[in-house]
Amino acid sequence: MNTTSVKKSVDDIILALPRDEQRIVKMLRALILECLPYITEKNNYGTPFYTRNRMMFFIWPPSIYWRGNSVKSASKGVTFGFCQGNLMSNDDGALLAEGRKHVYCMYIKHAKEIDEAKIRALIFEADLIDQQFKKRRVAT
Repeated sequence: MNTTSVKKSVDDIILALPRDEQRIVKMLRALILECLPYITEKNNYGTPFYTRNRMMFFIWPPSIYWRGNSVKSASKGVTFGFCQGNLMSNDDGALLAEGRKHVYCMYIKHAKEIDEAKIRALIFEADLIDQQFKKRRVAT
């Protein structure tokens, strides 16, 4: 008997979501992949995570339970998290810290709330921050 579990692909995760969440996740995912085609996408904790030099983003639908999730956070909508959000300008307060040191998030309840221009700007800013963590070659 094989006791290893098969890790779901991001596509499998998205297909299993309720329709409203699926639409939001697909839109956010498309924006990320359009802006940063070289980014690595993977399933972490049962949700889509995106990395380059460090973890950059995650999209956490409320129907995917995690021990840190509560009914209160689930009612906020799909979480679009920025792993280095504390380093972002966030002049307009679009990203919320909610007591976290590094990860800042925005919540989206309905697809019509997605401001594509704003999301693109945040994605590109996060990419600029991530480039600071690029490992440099040491001359020998």
